[in-house]
Amino acid sequence: MTTNRRDRLRELLDSVLDERHDTLDDMAEDVHSSRFHFARTISRSAGESPMAMRRRVMLERAAWQLQCGASVTDAAWTAGYESAEGFSRAFVRAFGHPPSRQTSGHWLPSPNGIHFHPPTSLWVHSPESPMNPLSEQLIRHDLDDTAHLIRTAARLGEDELHRPVLPGTVVLDWDGEEASIGAVLDNLVYTKEVWLASLEGLDLPERPTRATPESLLHRHDEVTGRWLAAVRDIERRGAWDDRLVDALCDPPESFVISAVFAHVLTFSAHRRQLVRHMMRARGHRIDDGDPILWLRRLRGEHTDDGVATTQVQPAPTVDDTEG
Repeated sequence: MTTNRRDRLRELLDSVLDERHDTLDDMAEDVHSSRFHFARTISRSAGESPMAMRRRVMLERAAWQLQCGASVTDAAWTAGYESAEGFSRAFVRAFGHPPSRQTSGHWLPSPNGIHFHPPTSLWVHSPESPMNPLSEQLIRHDLDDTAHLIRTAARLGEDELHRPVLPGTVVLDWDGEEASIGAVLDNLVYTKEVWLASLEGLDLPERPTRATPESLLHRHDEVTGRWLAAVRDIERRGAWDDRLVDALCDPPESFVISAVFAHVLTFSAHRRQLVRHMMRARGHRIDDGDPILWLRRLRGEHTDDGVATTQVQPAPTVDDTEG
């Protein structure tokens, strides 16, 4: 048995959130603990009972699944509810609106900083080694906003996704032309895939010749978990000033790890706004991607953000075939 308190706590948390564990007895038995000791340890360490934490995180996951197009019935079933009606009542109590209404962000207020993060990860604030709040917000906003833009762009259709909007647009020379919404979104995802390959010592990842909205969202979801794991590992080891020798460069090149993440965040922010510019150029209304409004929604605060929405809204044009 481990003597590391943080590892033991994470083991207990994993048991709380294991989909196979429907009851407190199931959770405690999995980690060879008594029901009483298990509940007391979680409540003292996390400030939340095991069952309350499980319900909250499962509702956060359900909210994310709904944003990705899941039905209310499917989200209810995966969250452990026996009926869509019971799930809807719990969702309204937690989020303040029915699950049929999409919202930006999926976190609920938490006493411990433990939240669901897609596709299957947890975002856990460690009180013993907290991440700088600014760094955390920049990283979280980048990931959430990219997913939001991919989901929004999926409603445009593949032809419009790959139609040139700004011919000759180049963000970074080695990435080539990014004239369409699809090309910019693809580079938003591929940049992280390449840097993760360098950090993890993998081969250069293959790149689809023509990315679809579905493949982009799948790739982004897969990258999200790995990206967060890399950040947490670097933070845990205090390795931001370490150097990465990127063997994927020809010849190999050395980079300070903190500079790598600064580079990714800088050009990701630029590309996310470039996508919005292209959407507006095609006659669509889209939110501004303001991290202030994102953080307010994340914390469940009231906002009057006008067109801040998860849905692309076509402006009336002669091409519109629906009312």
